Amino acid sequence: MFNPFSIDIAIDLGTVNTLIHIKDKGIVLNEPSIVARHRATGKVEAIGTEALQMHERTHKDIETIWPLNDGVIADFNVAEHLIKGFIRRVHPGWLAGIRRMVICVPSGITEVEKRAVRDSAVYAGAKEVKLIEEPMAAAIGIGLNVTDPVGNMVVDIGGGTTEIAVIALSGIVVDEAIRVGGNEIDEAIVQYFKKHHNLLIGWRTAEKIKCEIGSATKLDPELELTVRGRDLVSGVPKSRTVSSEDVRDALRTPVNQIAAAVVRALESTPPELGGDVLERGIMLTGGGALLKGMDVYLRERTELPVYVAEDPLTAVVRGTGQVLEDPDTYKRVLSD
Repeated sequence: MFNPFSIDIAIDLGTVNTLIHIKDKGIVLNEPSIVARHRATGKVEAIGTEALQMHERTHKDIETIWPLNDGVIADFNVAEHLIKGFIRRVHPGWLAGIRRMVICVPSGITEVEKRAVRDSAVYAGAKEVKLIEEPMAAAIGIGLNVTDPVGNMVVDIGGGTTEIAVIALSGIVVDEAIRVGGNEIDEAIVQYFKKHHNLLIGWRTAEKIKCEIGSATKLDPELELTVRGRDLVSGVPKSRTVSSEDVRDALRTPVNQIAAAVVRALESTPPELGGDVLERGIMLTGGGALLKGMDVYLRERTELPVYVAEDPLTAVVRGTGQVLEDPDTYKRVLSD
């Protein structure tokens, strides 16, 4: 029987953040993809922003879990709690049902990983589940006409993966995905401080360093930041001052890996579509697009125009929401 209270939902289920778009309402949620759980009972204590506030600050009875790893579900049960909790938060009515759910997945996802995503959505209450690949959703979200016989290249640098795709005629012609993203950039900063400063810093501090003084190219002027952590020699809290030049050196490996993947995708692109990319340029989306100088660095490596999309953090969920609002136009980009 048709449920008048049922809703259609689009979800960008990301490694670091989850965004939800409800049909006719737009984006209604943007929170971290993290769950705080009691170790002994398994009871979920908090999800999203509230759970993030506990991260790296919990006692022995509480653990914080990121249920997605490299863009795919690593902990099925926790992911189910996360999705259900977010849906209750944005649509709490007990009569409500989910008629259709469209979920973004990495383009390099396996069938087993797809099944885990579908099952999580079904257990969360979805009657119909459709999947869309992240670079396709990002392209739609930034306003590219993916149905035309014209090549568009999108580089989506997320928390767990970087997805590079050349899109034409509602399909992905060239696909290059690497499991390098914002998390690997944060980890590179953590390891740099261990090696060069004998200082142990947390994930939250590493992300702050990345956002405030991290860069892919030289800055004018260069920046400095005072960082606090635990001294690995004495074991007591200490502070160090670090420059943007030092952080840029720390980020060289993950940034180079992303650039190399873009070059590989270009080498695999058919000549006619390559000509389109030369004319139209490469579009950057995802949180990694906000790293200072990332567009400049890729421009130097590829010798092609590179542009950062407007509001790159929400490009994927905006595209997924657009597909949800107009399923007939975009039915070829969806899969079961």
